[in-house]
Amino acid sequence: MTTSADAPQTAGYGAWKSPIGSGMVVADAVRLGQLAVSGDAVYWLEGRPQDGGRNVVVRRSADGATADLTPAPFNVRTRVHEYGGGAYLVDGDTLYFCNFADQHLYRQPAGRAPERMSVRDGMRYADAAVDRVRRRLALVREDHTAPGREAVNTLAAIGLDAPYAETVLCAGADFYSSPRLSPDGSRLAWLSWNHPNMPWDGCDLWLAELGADGRPGEPRHVAGGPQESIFQPEWSPAGELVFASDRSGWWNLYRWRGGRSEPLLPMSAEFGEPQWVFGMSDYVFDDAGRIVARYQAGGESHLALLDTDSGSFRELPTPYRSIGGLRAVPGGVVFLGGAPAEPNSVVRLDLASLQCQVLRRASTARIDAGYLSVPQPIEFPAAGGLSAHAFYYPPQNRDFRAPAGARPPLLVLNHGGPTAATEATLNPLIQFWTSRGFAVADVNYGGSSGYGRAYRGRLIGQWGVVDVEDAINVARHLVQRGLADEQRLAIRGGSAGGFTALAALTFHRYFKAGASYYGVGDLEALARDTHKFESRYLDSLVGAYPAQKALYEARSPLRHVERLRSPLILFQGLEDQVVPPNQSQTMFDAVKAKGLPVALLTFEHEQHGFRRAQTIRRCLEAELYFYGRLFGFTPADAIEPVAIENLP
Repeated sequence: MTTSADAPQTAGYGAWKSPIGSGMVVADAVRLGQLAVSGDAVYWLEGRPQDGGRNVVVRRSADGATADLTPAPFNVRTRVHEYGGGAYLVDGDTLYFCNFADQHLYRQPAGRAPERMSVRDGMRYADAAVDRVRRRLALVREDHTAPGREAVNTLAAIGLDAPYAETVLCAGADFYSSPRLSPDGSRLAWLSWNHPNMPWDGCDLWLAELGADGRPGEPRHVAGGPQESIFQPEWSPAGELVFASDRSGWWNLYRWRGGRSEPLLPMSAEFGEPQWVFGMSDYVFDDAGRIVARYQAGGESHLALLDTDSGSFRELPTPYRSIGGLRAVPGGVVFLGGAPAEPNSVVRLDLASLQCQVLRRASTARIDAGYLSVPQPIEFPAAGGLSAHAFYYPPQNRDFRAPAGARPPLLVLNHGGPTAATEATLNPLIQFWTSRGFAVADVNYGGSSGYGRAYRGRLIGQWGVVDVEDAINVARHLVQRGLADEQRLAIRGGSAGGFTALAALTFHRYFKAGASYYGVGDLEALARDTHKFESRYLDSLVGAYPAQKALYEARSPLRHVERLRSPLILFQGLEDQVVPPNQSQTMFDAVKAKGLPVALLTFEHEQHGFRRAQTIRRCLEAELYFYGRLFGFTPADAIEPVAIENLP
């Protein structure tokens, strides 16, 4: 990237020319996901916006050579729970994966083309484990074969040899995850939960002996319940079952020994996270049987080594503030790591030397420090005498400065979930804004993960209240500190974050504009129409439906458009199965009829979360154009105009 040696020019915030264009956000950029290890080879999943969002399994051999394994047009992605995860598995030199287009399960031996294993259309698969004793995969299966009926989730097995017979192992619960076989193959552990719970609200860990026919015997309840969340059961090399439980108020590690659960390391820190997708891994066992674990404290990730026999614990220093997806490799671990100046990357850590080696970066773009805004963790006052958390990014561009006395426009970001969290990893999208003169607040509002169960529980019955208040409070906090222009405050978010943005604009008059990416406008419609996994989620976030129908209507932005006073831009994928496209269209029509400036951009072939490069670029530029027209600045970029209704 070229830089300027000249003295900074004076220009208004928002109008700064930046080398971090929308193309950089997606060019040579991939989404890195699910890691796997087989022998000395490391595998990962790459989502490629330049290839229509296709997900490809990549293999890195011991000599450092990398190669794509799954050929086009295969797209490694499962739709179990719609959010997927756990879409592939490697055993030796054989790859097993789910293909997005048909949701069938495929087997791909080394050097050969994929061959289909599953038979019936309408079935979906995820989170597989190899049962070598019985030559089969144990996995989660979701049955969509009966029209008009809620999908049926089971634990199932599918043989590794033709004709790939399928067998149901466990049924009866609404949801299953994490089938894990003991090292000798004699026992099976798994998680289950039922409506209206989400797995982070409460779930159960079960253990059963496998009979001669391969089916589980009478299961034994190990841990969990309606008010206790269990995360990531794993077997130690010695055959002990380890898991994370939040019974103490924090997801801490336990082991099952002698018929009882023993805490391994009581801490006010999180060794687990909300199980939005399958295959999440926050700890592994190394060559010596010790636990290498990622934990969260103070909004940042840490890596630690725990010897379960001696009880010794020590932190493993790394430069990464976001860590996840751990897998064990000979002599070390691999993980997905990110830092304020480093994009999300596949990283290998040698446990002897503590040296990190980057195997793959999510983006090859290098941002000069002169354009890089470094996040500052802030704690700000929240309602009820509490406090909440965010990362503040100041405007940063070595080539420009603002006129004396000017304050920057502020963009408040709200993550999805809403029980997810944001971390301080280099995000070119945020740098796109800050290098043009925007300040950004990336909020971990009450209800976010990483700060304990009590903090996560602030959203119980309060979605659309606490999250909205915290978005306003962080903006007010920054305005009071002189770090933002009160007349140019904008709020944006996607999915659940889009709902927060819409609610803030509708029920409050603090923000001057906003952007909703596939956001929820009608809570009642979401409760009626969404997919099985989240179909009862709102019971805890809002209240039981339809018993509290009035509360759903009271909190739905779409039902109160008459109260909205701020301009709005909406972005929507037309194949979205989580938030139906008609919600954005209806919101647009209502705001247009009200006479407020509003724009709607829709995209074919996009689902819940945009994956195509051209979509991501268009949205980013359109949002900048929208704010420029409203906040009185002209972007330095050449942008295709956006049709804004009711613009004076």
